Order: sequence, then C-alpha cells, then structure tokens
Amino acid sequence: MKRQHATARAAGTGSPRLLDEHLLGLAPMAVILINDFGHVTHWNNTANDIFGLAHEDAVGHPLRTLLRLPQEHRDAFEPGGSRIRHVWTGIFHVPRADDSETNEIAWWVYPLTGPDRVRILVIAADAHRLRDGGPGLALGEVVVSAPSQTSLTTESGVQVLRVEPTLLTVRGPDAVMLDRRLTEMLPAMPPGAAEPIVRQILDRGYPAVNVSVTARLPFAAYLGPPPKEQLIREVEEPPGEPVRVRSIDRSAAKERLDFLNEAGSRIVDTLDPVQTAAALCTALVPRFADFADVQLLKSIVSDEELPPLTPDESPTAVRVAVSHDDAYGQWDTLAPRGETLRLPANTPFTQSLMTGRSVNVPRIGERFARRVSDRFADDRDLRPLLQGRALLVSPLIARGTGLGNLTLLRRSDRPPFDEADVRMIEELCRRTALYVDNGRLYRRESRAAAELQKTMLPDAPPVVAGAQICYRYVPANEAVRVGGDWFDAIPLPGGRLALVVGDVMGHGLTSAAIMGQFRTAVRTLAAQDLPPGQLLRQLDDLARRLGDDYIATCIYVVYDPVARRCEIANAGHLPPVLVSPFGDSELLDVPSGAPIGVGGVAFETAVFDVEDESQFVLCTDGLVERRGQAIDVGLAELREYLSGPPQPLERVCETLIEGFGATGRRDDDIALLAVRFKGIPKDDVVSWTLEALPIHVRYARELAKETLATWGLTGLSETVELMVSELVTNAVCHGAGDIGLRLIRTASLLCEVRDDGYDLPNLRGTDLNAENGRGLQLVTALAERWGAQRTPTGKVVWFEQTL
Repeated sequence: MKRQHATARAAGTGSPRLLDEHLLGLAPMAVILINDFGHVTHWNNTANDIFGLAHEDAVGHPLRTLLRLPQEHRDAFEPGGSRIRHVWTGIFHVPRADDSETNEIAWWVYPLTGPDRVRILVIAADAHRLRDGGPGLALGEVVVSAPSQTSLTTESGVQVLRVEPTLLTVRGPDAVMLDRRLTEMLPAMPPGAAEPIVRQILDRGYPAVNVSVTARLPFAAYLGPPPKEQLIREVEEPPGEPVRVRSIDRSAAKERLDFLNEAGSRIVDTLDPVQTAAALCTALVPRFADFADVQLLKSIVSDEELPPLTPDESPTAVRVAVSHDDAYGQWDTLAPRGETLRLPANTPFTQSLMTGRSVNVPRIGERFARRVSDRFADDRDLRPLLQGRALLVSPLIARGTGLGNLTLLRRSDRPPFDEADVRMIEELCRRTALYVDNGRLYRRESRAAAELQKTMLPDAPPVVAGAQICYRYVPANEAVRVGGDWFDAIPLPGGRLALVVGDVMGHGLTSAAIMGQFRTAVRTLAAQDLPPGQLLRQLDDLARRLGDDYIATCIYVVYDPVARRCEIANAGHLPPVLVSPFGDSELLDVPSGAPIGVGGVAFETAVFDVEDESQFVLCTDGLVERRGQAIDVGLAELREYLSGPPQPLERVCETLIEGFGATGRRDDDIALLAVRFKGIPKDDVVSWTLEALPIHVRYARELAKETLATWGLTGLSETVELMVSELVTNAVCHGAGDIGLRLIRTASLLCEVRDDGYDLPNLRGTDLNAENGRGLQLVTALAERWGAQRTPTGKVVWFEQTL
C-alpha cells in the first residue's frame, strides 16, 4: 500500500520506501491465475494462507468451486464474464476452505489477452488484517499507527475505519521498478510470457489500497454550545391596531434541526441494538456533549423476555456503548464498555427509566457525585467523571417499554443542558429506542426462523448400508432463512433407502409450515413401506383434505442395495439425474404426474436398475430455473455439469450450489439431495425359501447358526437363533404360503422373515398361565430394533442386531 502524494523525505527512521514515495504499509498479496476454462493454474503461498487451501488442492479446479464467492461478483472471476472486460476491484467476505471462518478480502481482477492461455490475473489481500491488525500506517514523517502488539497503537487511539482496493497509474522510471516487482510475483513462465501480463497491469493501473483512519488528538475543538432556539413573541396592541411580531433569526432553529436529522440518520443503518447505541454516542460527542454512554437492559442484550420494572427495583443493564472527549483510554476502567451493572434505585438513572422522563442536573456537586459513585460501584471512584459536570439522563422507550438510558455529561467550561437540548435529546432517544426495539424483534424472529428450519429439515445425513448421502438447502429469502423446499433420506427395512425431494408452492414461513406437515406425512407413510406410487396417492389425499393451499411437487424414490434397483414415483417434480460410474449422465425418464394436492391423476411407479458407484441427484427447480429460459435448458445444463469422473459428494453439492446454482439471479429456494449407490456385497446376503411346516423351524435355526459361523459372528448365534425360531414359528402358525428367511450383514445384522399372510403380528400382554403369546416379547427384549410391514404379496417381520 502507498499513498499517492508524498514528500521526498523518509517517514521516520527506517521507514520503507517504494518508487520514491512513502509506504503506508506492507501487506502480503495472493496471486491467482485462471485459464481459458476458468481453472486455476497458479496459487501462491499467500493464497494458501488467506483462503486455507493448499496449492495442490486448488490448481486445476474452477475458482467458483474452491471459494464461496458472492453471487453478485462471480462474473468478475469467469473468463468471458460480463464484468471482466475491464479491471474489477472490490471487497467482500469469503469463508476459508479449512475452517469456514469468514475473512474480508480486497480484490483486483485483471482480464488478460495474449498468446498464453492465462486469461485472468487475480490479486487479493486480507482487508481484515489490514484494518484490525496493522500492518502500520504513516503520514509523511509521522507514524500514526505502528504494527500491532506495540504500545503506540494502544496509546494513540488510531482506528482504521475503511480499507478499499483501488488502482493507481505509474509512469516514467517508476514503471521499470514496478515491472521488476510484478514479474517476481508471477510464477515461473516461458521466456517472454510474463512481459505481456505486466504491461497490461501497468497500462490499467497497479493495485493499491485507500485507507481511512481516525486518530484521537490531544484536544478536541469546541465551538460552543448548539445554538439556542428563539421563541416568537407577539406584542398586544389596542383594538383595531395590527399585531406586531418581532422578527427573529431562524438560523439557530434550523441548525438544531439539521443536527437532529444528521444524528438521526446515523442510527438507521443497522438492526443490531449495540451498533445503534454506538452510532448514537458517536453522533453526540463532542459536538453536543463531552461524554455519552448507553445502558441497555440485560434482557435486550441477551435476547430474553423484557421483565416488568417496579419503582423500587434496581434493574440490571449493560453499558453497550461509550464515547468521550477526554484523553484516550482515560475512562476505560471507570466506565468500561460491555460492563454489566445494576442501576441503583432512587438515582437519576432508575428515575428516568421508571418515569419515562429525562433527568437534567445543571451541575453535579461533590455530595451528589459521592452518593452516585458509592451506589454504583465499591471498587472504583466515579467522582472525577461526575463532579462539576452537567448531567442529562434520557430514557430509551419504545412501544411503551423501557429499554435503557442515554447518559450525557458536559464539562464545567460548557453551559448546562437547557430545555431545548432536553427536547432534542428526547426526540433522538425515541428514534433510537424504536430502532433498538426493531433490532431486538428482528433478532427474535430470525432466531425463531432458524429454529423452525432446524426442526423441519434433517440435520446430518443418515448412515446407511449400501449408499452415501449428502444434501444442501439454500433459502431464497436470507432474511427469513426458511422456505417451502424439503428433502429427506429415510432408512427402510431390508437395508433399503427412501429418498424424497419436494417443493411447496410459495415462499416464506407459511410455505415452510406446510412443508413441515408434508415431510412429517411422508415419514409416517414411509414407515408403512408403501410402494412409491401408493405413497404419493396417500399424500395427495391428505393434502386435499387439509386445504386448497396445500400444493407441492414431490418425487419419491426407494433404493434397494441388494437388488440394486430404484423404484420412483413422481408428482410433477423435476426428473432425477443419474451419473454412471464412467461419468455418463442422463435424465431418468419417469412419469411426470400431477402436483400433490391437485388430485385426479394416477401416480405410476417406474423401476430402474442402478450400478454400484453411480451417483443420483435430486433437486428443486431453484437450482436450474433461470429468468427468460425454459427449464428444459437448465436441466440439460445440469446433466452436462454432472458429467465426468466421479467426485466426492461434498464437492458435488458445493459445486452445484456455489457454481451452477448461483449463475444468474436466484429467486427460489434450492434443495439438493445427492446419493452415491454402493450396494451390499452379495457375500453379505443369504436367503432361503422354506415350506410352512413346523419341522422347518429347527432347520431355520440351523441355517442361521451356520451363516453366523461363516461370518465370524458366533457370539450372536444363541440370541439370533432364538429370535429366528420365534418369527418362523409365527409365520408357520399364523401366516400363509411359503416362508422366506433372509440374513443381511452390514454395520448391523438384519434378519427378515416373509410370508404371504397380510395380518401383521401384534405385541400383546400375557398372564403367568398363558401357554403362548410371548414370542414378540422375547424379540422386543433381545433385538436392537424390530418391526413388521405389509408387502405387495404379504408381509415381512424383521429384527436388527448391532454388531
């Protein structure tokens, strides 16, 4: 960084110099090169430090998949993008790749032309590090901010307000020196390859930083009190004579109004109560007062319910903002920001809060200062802060509720607060209190929306045998943070997996509430192990009974890892994309159906065989829909986007959301569900068909015992044999047709007993003299889990044991 105009003398002993001008500081720069295909070809060590991504993990990948660039700025980093015809500079937040911590990054993006395949040069710097941690600033010969961890920074009170990237031109001898420096920054290239890049940078401007700073001076200019408002006085005349009005100078009243508007405009830019309070204090000091602080009730700061206040109570408050015109750090121990304190009863602070009226003390005497100091804190003396000063305490009240106080002080060399001052401050406090309360309510609604989303959508993907699952959800409305799209992955008996993605009509909390009902209904129906078409039929009937607003698209898939088969039914939703292990992708041809809630349309079930290591992607239309473009075009682009060698599911989801899904303006929620089918090895599945004869109960026990011995699970043999015996006995006595027995080994041991009877077994109580009825009680006591479902040809009763 360097300032554009400087003297020829050095800025202090040993200060750095570049191009015969003073440096304001030194900052490491990340250098990234992007080729014709949008892939990173160079990633220096500073880029690794700033973004938390190593060179070998970055090179060869599109920048959009490596970094979560904001949607509105992505065109600047794409070859051929609409914003990359000229140099682009900007600053925005980017999460690191390793720990997702958000950093503020300054960017310089250069489009390049030439024979080499490099098309974009990206230079980046950590703006947060420049602003908060140094590297140090100098103005001419005066060092106003030393690097961090020095006493000068603490004593000077220098604060960097803004850091923004810019471009500076360079000509003459300086260009030669800068040419050499830029060439050193670029990676090793063939002879002559770096010169065209450097020449384009010099022609378009080299990267620099504008820095705005504030430094506390040893004095503050005092121009006198705000002008007093003049009153218009009428003079009575005898009857019949005109009324004479004394002419006045209205500039004083106008200046006071301008100050009120200026101060009020500073508090409207945030919904954070603490930032609003800080803006208020900054606006008042030093022009209106020498000291200002805001104390908000602790319930406001901690997002708790506002308790009722009683006259004799000492409410707990937090000093959230402090501003003063004394020496830097003088009041850090007497009135520290962030301190939790109890407002003493029967003092101006509680009196103002309880009555809703300002308390104005023209001059604080020694006795009053001692009494307030003693009641506020025993471990510090507040008399130097109070004695001899004018005090004004105004309440922050919004919607009839007290939120806190504003405390103002003036030194003895300034006049006390008059009635016009009090009226103006009360008006400013009313505005501030309203913004503080709006921020409190906004945070409460945001928290409620976040909790709603958390309860309505699954947290972590389930761990199931034969499949790997990954999903993402991005609401269109970031303020509400919830929407009507939903997804789910539901384990089913037999190691099978149900996948569902849906999209409720509309957005916001209403759609989210409807979505929650649909998701609950799907999970309930899935537990009955219905075929996909029948499940959507049941869901459609439920939606029509609930009301006309219950309209949604939905696709329901059941994956069988043993048969390696998918059964799919669709209710007006987008078709899924299947990517083979070899990288070929296709949109599955599934019947479209009608949306849930429309009624009158049958839901057909399609069956597809799938290979191990193939990928299956389900999404809502927010991912592929573009304004002015048919959705078929977006689906075709999605299929092409997924083609190629298999990638980790996490990267697939991130690529789709951050790259493909962020192209253009997003007006709809995005739900994305990606699955990699792995199947269950055939050696881990054994099955038999037995006649329904009592003698085969013993045979079933022997088959289970031999299989467990083969799998090295003899420790489970005794328990499993007993439960197999009970289930097969029930099938012989109460079922119909032949009996199927199947054992599946995954992370647990699954045993299934099938027959052609439709009557499901019931767990019932038995007395001491009963001769039967204890079979399912034994299974309940011994199995990790068990259940029973109807099938198209009968029923299956199963149990599961943890290995």
